[in-house]
Amino acid sequence: MQRVIPIVSPCFVPVEHMPLTFDGPAVFGRSAPLAVEIGCGTGHFILERARQQPETDFLAIDIYNKGCLKTCRKLEAAGVGNVRVLRIEARELLERAIPNTTLQAIYINCPDPWPKQRHRERRLVNQEFLELALHRLVPGGELFFSSDQCDYVEQVTALLAGIPALRNQLSAPFVYALPGYPLSKYMRRFLDQGLPMHFVHVRRDPVIPLPPRSTPESARGFRSRRPGSNHE
Repeated sequence: MQRVIPIVSPCFVPVEHMPLTFDGPAVFGRSAPLAVEIGCGTGHFILERARQQPETDFLAIDIYNKGCLKTCRKLEAAGVGNVRVLRIEARELLERAIPNTTLQAIYINCPDPWPKQRHRERRLVNQEFLELALHRLVPGGELFFSSDQCDYVEQVTALLAGIPALRNQLSAPFVYALPGYPLSKYMRRFLDQGLPMHFVHVRRDPVIPLPPRSTPESARGFRSRRPGSNHE
């Protein structure tokens, strides 16, 4: 067990204080488009994205205490006020707190690749997760996915090909660079080694009706950081 460092920051929202349904105006003090970064790491991406889009409010989430702490420190030092950080698992947040047609964008940057074949069922982005994300996006909302693992990207693009309501916005199923897209610390480290990153960008088609979800609730066993959870 890692020692949990208390986070005392105006940027941090303890999940035990979060209402069952996320209330953006109550948390940010204004009504604005809402986006989520899943796996904020140490905050490099979300800091730059929030600077690029001051008209948007962002939730930056991670399951690791230290990453949340470092992200809060970066945001405070930069004086960025349109980001809130939560220590929570992605599926728990999206299933339990975010209503349908709420999010302007979802960013998933370099999630755990689980590279061994026998572990790949543990990957976050699968059919069930993409259906969940689709339902949480507003019409025209965007989903971005990046990874250094080509086979993970190929898996995700193959799944997206079967979801017509999530339309590819690129000239190919994935690309090796997105102009203007901020880079996380991990991305820069990987690129500095001369290794490729892969980017996916899709948008919810506002014309296509939402299909029913094949699995209406998250499978049991996802890692939760909600205090008192059995998955801690």
